[in-house]
Amino acid sequence: MSQMFSLEGKTFLITGGTRGIGRAVSLRFARAGATVVSNYVRDQKAADSLLAQAEEERLRLMLCRADLTIEKGLETIEQQMSDLLEGFHGLVHCAATGVHKPFDELTLRHYDWTFALNVRSFFDLVKRLLPRFSPGASIVAVSSQGSSRVVPAYSIVGATKGALESLARHMAVELAPRGIRVNIITPGAVATEAWASMPDAEARLADMAKRAPLGRLVTAEEVAQAAHFLCSDAAQSIIGQTLTVDGGACLPV
Repeated sequence: MSQMFSLEGKTFLITGGTRGIGRAVSLRFARAGATVVSNYVRDQKAADSLLAQAEEERLRLMLCRADLTIEKGLETIEQQMSDLLEGFHGLVHCAATGVHKPFDELTLRHYDWTFALNVRSFFDLVKRLLPRFSPGASIVAVSSQGSSRVVPAYSIVGATKGALESLARHMAVELAPRGIRVNIITPGAVATEAWASMPDAEARLADMAKRAPLGRLVTAEEVAQAAHFLCSDAAQSIIGQTLTVDGGACLPV
């Protein structure tokens, strides 16, 4: 039974893979036997910390510093994935950014910047890497509950997540005949450093924890477990679905 969840001998690219949910996914996949390429762009300290932990645990994990919103960065990732001798078995798109302001304070620059990383880079990466995906490969797009729910000061980010989910569903249908599965994970509130830029973050997190039947927030590790499942052989018939991991916080009660 455990073989159904093994990632031994497989290679995965995790975008935004050195912090928060992405870091948890990188470690989870590497501990399950995968070779992991963890992408990042700015936080060298977080990247070094992840690499040190992977080396301590003797995990097959490497870093790839590349800005996914520019041509040079995409070429860097494409080259690194091409240099790997193993087949390419999946992508988990955790990379995300955003501006948390009221609508009347947002600009087109904010709009273009947020869509460039949250949506366009996902589209571009899949297009570029498509010839390298092995049969049975899995793609997971990490969304958020702001894709379908109104969240204060979240309009642009929420719009990108809605677009990301729609794009992933269309990909799922078109790529399934090639043996590539595409799915979506929608986490609930996870107490990562990304909340530092959100207004009233502490109050919002407390409210989410209070409303969850689980009685607490979900963790980045629990979201990583869901990603692991979707990328394993145990999920081979799950295609184009959105898996919500929020401890039941958004149930209509």
